Amino acid sequence: MGSSSVAVSGGHTVFVYGSLLADEVVRVLLKRIPLSSPAILSDYHRYSIKGRVYPAIIPLEKKNVTGKVLLGITDPELDILDTFEDVEYERRSVVVSLVDSSEKMQAYTYVWANSTDTNLYGEWNFEEWKPLYMKDFVQMTTGFVEELEGPESKPRVATYESFYQPDDKTTPYP
Repeated sequence: MGSSSVAVSGGHTVFVYGSLLADEVVRVLLKRIPLSSPAILSDYHRYSIKGRVYPAIIPLEKKNVTGKVLLGITDPELDILDTFEDVEYERRSVVVSLVDSSEKMQAYTYVWANSTDTNLYGEWNFEEWKPLYMKDFVQMTTGFVEELEGPESKPRVATYESFYQPDDKTTPYP
């Protein structure tokens, strides 16, 4: 039982590169923090997205995305991640390199579904994101999970949009 090896028997491996790099967000979604290991995904680029606080990755030669792999993700947890990533992303199987050992491993990751999206720009940086957006994002994620467990769950994009653009009923509309 006391093995500290990276290999976790059973479950899925998921490469994360955006808001899920934050343990606080993962803990809200999965009710635990899985074992993880720093990893690099080659030939992809991590973009910022206009109007969103989370990033997108799409294939781009000679670029790398640094992130980490979450290990031993169960089927129900993968379902939660799928729902959280919603329609904007598609789950793909990729090969990542572990930073500590250069070992390559198969992992799922969430790739931006619209690879020609004109809202993608620049580069997204986790260290810049954390102090600016993490607290709100954890709150939004908490709302998403409560909805998920409730009788009428909303897609994550709807939860996101209602959280970040609250309906202000006092504003008169033309």
